[in-house]
Amino acid sequence: MDKNQDHGFPRALLKQPEPMRYSYFRSYTVAHPKLKEANDTLSDAIREAIPGSLILVCGPAGAGKTTLRLRTEQRIATEMLKELEADPGRFAVVGIEAIPPDFGNFNWKDFYKRLLEKLDEPCINYKIKPSLRNDNRNSFKVSITNHVVAATELRQATEQAIKHRRPTALLVDEAQHLAKMSSGRKLQDQLDSIKSLASMTGIPIVLIGTYELLSFRNLSAQLSRRSVDVHFRRYRAEQKDEVNAFKNVLWSFQHHLPLHEEPDLVGDWDYFYERSVGCIGVLKDWLIKALAKALKDGGKVLTSKHLGKSALSVSQCEKMLADAIEGEAMLDETKEARARLRRLMGLEAKFTKADGNGDGPSEETELKLTTTKKRRRPGERNPKRDPIGNGKQREE
Repeated sequence: MDKNQDHGFPRALLKQPEPMRYSYFRSYTVAHPKLKEANDTLSDAIREAIPGSLILVCGPAGAGKTTLRLRTEQRIATEMLKELEADPGRFAVVGIEAIPPDFGNFNWKDFYKRLLEKLDEPCINYKIKPSLRNDNRNSFKVSITNHVVAATELRQATEQAIKHRRPTALLVDEAQHLAKMSSGRKLQDQLDSIKSLASMTGIPIVLIGTYELLSFRNLSAQLSRRSVDVHFRRYRAEQKDEVNAFKNVLWSFQHHLPLHEEPDLVGDWDYFYERSVGCIGVLKDWLIKALAKALKDGGKVLTSKHLGKSALSVSQCEKMLADAIEGEAMLDETKEARARLRRLMGLEAKFTKADGNGDGPSEETELKLTTTKKRRRPGERNPKRDPIGNGKQREE
């Protein structure tokens, strides 16, 4: 971010009522490096997706995944502007949030209803039952009766609505809620439902959620083949460039807090990193709450008292960090993981070091990993070359 071109919030805001100042900062976003990286990777994944495939966007809670979804929807709509003008009935993309169940299992019927609302489908609360005509054409007629709609009928209506609207992709935010089930077998059923929806509609479905979403990916070899991972990382303190990026984001936030005195947040960057676990979404929510307290006290300055009362507790941060580290370990490829894969495939577990994860050739020193030696039966000789003749070299 170019600090010389960032003039901060409009100074006229200081004369506006507190709700307007609060609303300004709440709607302010920063196009930080991790968001841009995830956005670019997701854009490529959607563009290159095989029809009916799944794209899994995973990251820690509070990384900014909802912001990523909204930016993706906006970008696709902008790119398809001419197509949408030529075909007003078409949707560029459809975004929806998966609502967690109050108790028990995930409610697919509620999910389909909400999705139909997003698709501007009428008569959702009535029976919508498509059936093939007898004219050998792939067209449907709709019968509507006033009684309770079954989940299967809503599913059929959803498939037809998606085919009619022809969106580029379906984006499901908070998709880890799809896994809210009472048994492993039902979790497989959930996976089959979302996978078949992608297959029947022929569009990629983007599942956006926390690392809990990885439980889906590991359930099926077929899904692993048809899915793409997009990792939306937090900022890591052990990476110098990521620390600098975090400081830049923090500076931008402090520069846009609509207060009479600009606070020095960057001077205590490690405190803000500690209580946000390196997640920009957590940091933004924290500053929004602190700003509300500062505005209530007159809106002159943001104090340490305002920040302390709005911060997450140490135990909350520890839990978030533990979940983040576990999820990162599941997505990061290591030399040990690749060696294990090669052993299972019957290949020699050695490879050249390239970019830290053992992928591809390199001029650097070859790394040979220990393999499991084959056990020999008692008395069985080790393989070696036996001498021929009297062992003397033949004279030329």
